[in-house]
Amino acid sequence: MIIPNLLIIAGTGNKSGKTSMACRIIEQFRYSAIVSVKITPHFHDTTPGLVLLSEKAGYSVYEETNFDTSKDTSRMLKAGASGVFFAKVTDGSLFEAFKEIISYFPEGTPIVCESPALRRYVVPGLFIIMTSAEKNNQKDIRSLLDLPHVEFNLDYLTLNKDLPIAFTDSKWISRYNGC
Repeated sequence: MIIPNLLIIAGTGNKSGKTSMACRIIEQFRYSAIVSVKITPHFHDTTPGLVLLSEKAGYSVYEETNFDTSKDTSRMLKAGASGVFFAKVTDGSLFEAFKEIISYFPEGTPIVCESPALRRYVVPGLFIIMTSAEKNNQKDIRSLLDLPHVEFNLDYLTLNKDLPIAFTDSKWISRYNGC
C-alpha cells in the first residue's frame, strides 16, 4: 500500500532521536493539521491522558490528550500535532491497527509516524532513519536500510532550524542532500 501523506521514522536504537525528529517535523508543519502516530509492540501500562478508542484482538488504539507528561505522545501533542494516536500491537495486527488509526482523520492529512515495523507493510511518502553511534539498545534494522530512505542524526537536528522536507500536494518529499 502506497501512502504519500505518511512519513515514517525509524532509528538505529533507543535514544537515536526518533521522537525528537517527530517533534521537529510536527513543529515545522503544525499549521497543516499534522497528525502523529506512535505504534509499539510493548504492552505496558498506559499513562493518564491516553483515551482508549478501540481494543481488538492483538491491539489497542488510544488518543493522547495530556500535554503534561514526559511520554513521547505527550511531547508530540505539545509540539503542535492536531491529534496524537498511540497503538500497542502484536506483530500480526500492526497493519490492521494502523488502518483503524487513519480512519479517525481525513484522507490526505499529513501523518508523521514513529513505527519502524510499519515500513514493512506500506510505502510512505518519506522514510527517515535516525542514526546514532551510541550503543543504546541497538536495533537490527538492516532490512530497512535497503529501502529508500533519508538518514539524519541528532547533531543535524541541533545544528539546523528547519528540516529539508516538505509536504506539498498531500505528499511528503525530501530536499535533503545528506549529512
